[in-house]
Amino acid sequence: MRRVRPGVAATRGSTSGEERALTSVAAGERYRAQEREEPESTRPSDAPRLWHVTLSVSGEKAPLHEVRRALEQLAHDHPFLLTSRYAPDHAEIRYWEEARDLHDAAAVALRLWGEHRQTAGLPPWEIVGLEVIDRQTYHQRIAEGYGPAPATPVGVHPF
Repeated sequence: MRRVRPGVAATRGSTSGEERALTSVAAGERYRAQEREEPESTRPSDAPRLWHVTLSVSGEKAPLHEVRRALEQLAHDHPFLLTSRYAPDHAEIRYWEEARDLHDAAAVALRLWGEHRQTAGLPPWEIVGLEVIDRQTYHQRIAEGYGPAPATPVGVHPF
């Protein structure tokens, strides 16, 4: 499954070499009103929720400029990515995922690196860590002064 911000079109190459445009539909006013008024515990279990994802990968050393270029390409292909940090032998990608439950968010995250290894030119590294937390937990951690720091500045940066 591929995610893009509402109103943003993205292209994706297929094995046949042709490209197809993918777009996302913005949430309607009814959904936004429900989001503001209902606590998450009273929403239907199949309503989409936001999950903060941190994906860690590592492997053999690769030229730093190639790692940066690949992560920038991945961020271009997937504008939902908040931030990427990298070194010659590891990287961390952080973003928000909209999914029905943790299982769906984790499944998308676990496919991200492998599915885009060739199209973005990512190093042949393996996933070594995955954290998926809901929005409430993320904001609670930030408020209490621990947990992942807010993803600023947005973009691709060295460790």
